[in-house]
Amino acid sequence: MHSVWKTSIRFTIVTTLLLGLAYPLALTAIAHVLFPYQADGSLILKDGKVIGSALLAQSFTSDQYFHPRPSAAGNGYDATNSGGSNLAQSNKKLVDRIQGDIDKLAKANGGKPVPIDLVTTSGSGLDPDITPDAAYYQAARVAAARHLSEDTINKLIAAHTTQRTLGLLGEPRVNVLELNLDLDGLTK
Repeated sequence: MHSVWKTSIRFTIVTTLLLGLAYPLALTAIAHVLFPYQADGSLILKDGKVIGSALLAQSFTSDQYFHPRPSAAGNGYDATNSGGSNLAQSNKKLVDRIQGDIDKLAKANGGKPVPIDLVTTSGSGLDPDITPDAAYYQAARVAAARHLSEDTINKLIAAHTTQRTLGLLGEPRVNVLELNLDLDGLTK
């Protein structure tokens, strides 16, 4: 019986070292070599300072900026508290929040029908992307606030639209942070 315990302890130590330490370190090293930008968090720098990540949404509320999807992550876009609201479609709190967002967006954007992704949260609450429709929906508001032509804004949106990965995975999308940074570059 004593040898069974020794074998069990040795097996636990070996598998812990291999699968809990060596394997994750090897994958991290390979990722840093093959995909350094992604492995380091897809950080976006401005003037040498980290201002965000291409993978995490940030709150933009000014009319001069494109707005991301709403967030249910903590106190809004809190990466340490990622997650959805878990409210059912029939939940009055969710229905009221969505209707309030629709009313607010329709008023700010000339009464046009609101794209669904501007009033629904993602599963993580941190989705950095919106659909091209959601970006074009906001173009007139942003153009007016920036005193730019809507055509200029639409061209910027088109330049920032990422198509499906490999032509079939996911949906076309626009990264809100990157779009807003280039928007700031236009008006400087």
